Amino acid sequence: MKMRKTMLRVLLAVVGAFWMASGSVQAAEKLKPFVLAAEESGDLATVVESVKGKLSAAGFEIAGDYAPYPGARAIAITSSALKEVAAKSKRGGFGAVIRVGVTQVGDKIQVAYANPPYWAAAFRLKGDLRDVAEKLASTLGKIRDFGSKKGLTEKKLRKYHYKVMMPYFDDPYELGEFGSHDEAVAKVEEGLSKGAGGTGKVYRVDIPGADMTLFGVALSGAKHECSGDKYIMDYIDFSDTKHTPHLPYGVLVDGKEVVALHAKFRIAISFPDLSMMGKNSFMSIMCAPGAIEEALEEMVGK
Repeated sequence: MKMRKTMLRVLLAVVGAFWMASGSVQAAEKLKPFVLAAEESGDLATVVESVKGKLSAAGFEIAGDYAPYPGARAIAITSSALKEVAAKSKRGGFGAVIRVGVTQVGDKIQVAYANPPYWAAAFRLKGDLRDVAEKLASTLGKIRDFGSKKGLTEKKLRKYHYKVMMPYFDDPYELGEFGSHDEAVAKVEEGLSKGAGGTGKVYRVDIPGADMTLFGVALSGAKHECSGDKYIMDYIDFSDTKHTPHLPYGVLVDGKEVVALHAKFRIAISFPDLSMMGKNSFMSIMCAPGAIEEALEEMVGK
């Protein structure tokens, strides 16, 4: 009898642990790539300056901004907190900026930004950036998260790839290797100043305590049409709430190496619900990954 009671207690403990684990899985927070902060009326340029003013007043550094196409502005911001977290992980420099978009949509102007916890997980940072998310929400506002119907858990984001055989975060474009970090940075600066491959400089962020420098690169498509920001977004940014904070493309000088996230990862992580086939699908921009790689290679003179 005593043996039976002991076995019953063990069984109940196992069943209880199973249900607790199941509950925790079910309750795991689903994250989405972007946050719609506000919908404004008025002039786009005026709203852009207002947004930049609010961000600066809140202690964020405006790393750079550009107009990827008419009716849209992409702003990159950083801070000491973002750089500190970025320095702690391998290729964490990709997380040194938060991208903000201001987009004219009909008679409204949407203000949106990349959701910090989502991108912290996607870029495998040693930190969730929830403090940054709270600061952005109090600075710019928060209407709702968007960019994925169901969202993804942090666990899935940290090992994300779109489909079988598709690249992961740690399968980047290897654009070049040089004699030193400074030489690699200078090579990127040179290429951007020349507009090599149809590229343009949006920002540069040096990360203290790490041999990492992140560049924001505008892709005009002038040399490789399929690489162009406008070309790509015309096909896939078709929802009512615009994904402008997907831009610009990041290029990281990591030590002596110059790398960029593979487009099949970088675009997919911004648009995780896009279908593979059909209208407004990945197949509609099937030329983009190769064209982006070629444009960035030309930028570094490869």
